[in-house]
Amino acid sequence: MYIKTIRKYCQTEKTTHTYFRLSESCRDEHGFVRQRMVLGLGRLPELPNFDQKVLFLERLNELIKGKPTLFSCKEEKVEQLAQHYYGELKHKKKIDRASDVSDDIDTVKLNTLKNRNIREVGAESLCYQALRQLGIDHYLKTIGWDDEQVNLAATHIISRTVYPVSELKTVSWIKENSAVCELTGYDIEKVTKDKLYEISKKLYQEKPGLEKHLSRCTNELFNLQDKIILYDLTNTYFEGRMKNSKMAKFGRSKEKRSDAKLIVLAVIINSEGFLKYSDIFEGNTSDCSTLKTMITALNRRIGYISVKPIIVMDAGIATEENIQFLKDEKYDYLCVSRSSLKDYKADTDSRPVQIFDKKNQPIELLNVRVENDTDNYLWVKSEAKALKEKSMNDQFSKRFEEGLRVIQKGIASKGGTKKTDKVWERIGRLKEIYSSTHQYYEITVSDNGKGTATSLGFEKKAGITMDEKAGIYFLRTSLNGKEEKTLWMIYNLIREIEYIPGTQNRPGSASGLSQNR
Repeated sequence: MYIKTIRKYCQTEKTTHTYFRLSESCRDEHGFVRQRMVLGLGRLPELPNFDQKVLFLERLNELIKGKPTLFSCKEEKVEQLAQHYYGELKHKKKIDRASDVSDDIDTVKLNTLKNRNIREVGAESLCYQALRQLGIDHYLKTIGWDDEQVNLAATHIISRTVYPVSELKTVSWIKENSAVCELTGYDIEKVTKDKLYEISKKLYQEKPGLEKHLSRCTNELFNLQDKIILYDLTNTYFEGRMKNSKMAKFGRSKEKRSDAKLIVLAVIINSEGFLKYSDIFEGNTSDCSTLKTMITALNRRIGYISVKPIIVMDAGIATEENIQFLKDEKYDYLCVSRSSLKDYKADTDSRPVQIFDKKNQPIELLNVRVENDTDNYLWVKSEAKALKEKSMNDQFSKRFEEGLRVIQKGIASKGGTKKTDKVWERIGRLKEIYSSTHQYYEITVSDNGKGTATSLGFEKKAGITMDEKAGIYFLRTSLNGKEEKTLWMIYNLIREIEYIPGTQNRPGSASGLSQNR
């Protein structure tokens, strides 16, 4: 079918009017091609443009041929006219439909489709489902938040999870890339960095209640009992000067940013990785000084009543002061010994117990005792750790000897350091750098009796070497040390939790709490 144009001159108005007819070509009884009118369309004032008439004809042909389509025409006027005249053709029985396709199915010409305002929704949708399952929106409403505040908070939480950047970049991401506002129902035009800052502050004010709510929800969802609880410390730095901040201080940065102010973040999570409690300390706070504060807060927040937890900690936390605090508070504990034991004994009938880690590398365990010490100790030897330490010891020894040769060269060369006290001063500085290496060397300095060094000699001491201690360390505990495997499993679980993706834990900077049930 096609649209045929008819022009008629009106004598009374002295003007020519254009009319349109829906026509088709056919053959008459003699086989000649003729044109016949199917339906009068009138003057079609609704479609002033030629392109609109083309779209109208294409859409009408689609309806007549019964081709299925997923979308109607984008121009509402064209779609309405096509549907109207399609109804007229059916009513006057002037068309013979080629298929029985339902009238509510349309066809789409793929080459006419154009995409606009494309947005991502995959990760946002998963986060939104998790947020709803945890009941965060419901909790915020129960404490008096209105729908707009709840929706903005959900938008910000999901955005920080999927695309963790500054508030300014978050606004651009929401408005240009993400469909998060379509999920949460918050008006995308209202999103500004200032509103994100304000909702962040409001959420932080509800941190204690939120943490308690999330702790309970995750336990109920996954049937958890919090038998193992990990206490971890890390720090983060600020790019700005933070002049007015009471918390940001210069300290030891784990990301090697000594030029920037820090804050220390302490978190308590269970063995499945769910957060139980968190706190922020000043940036110059040492790891070991936070244990007492966090354990006290943990008991107050979670509410251990009849059974106290077992405190499991790495060497960075296990100072004598902290251990004495745990003893005074009647806590059991398990930690890495900060010093390498020398005078220890094993029972005469005891033999090392061998186990294998997840990489199938052998580890030997043996219960040992130290005279005049009430604690039990677990001797641990790891072949993988031994290989690593041997490699490091070889490197340190090489560098230490190179340093001694430099001093030798200074004594022998013109203009070099020759005064005996200055030579020993240089040796002392070298020993300070390689504190774990110099004890295995015998160093001698000869002089002429007038305070001038004439030569320097060194050699490794006979007897014990660095490699003999490689791979060996000790676990210290107040628990019964006879079950070596049990003690190792408790401590090793803490080590595994340290490396859960996303927790950003680091060896030597974490301690943990394990409930004794």
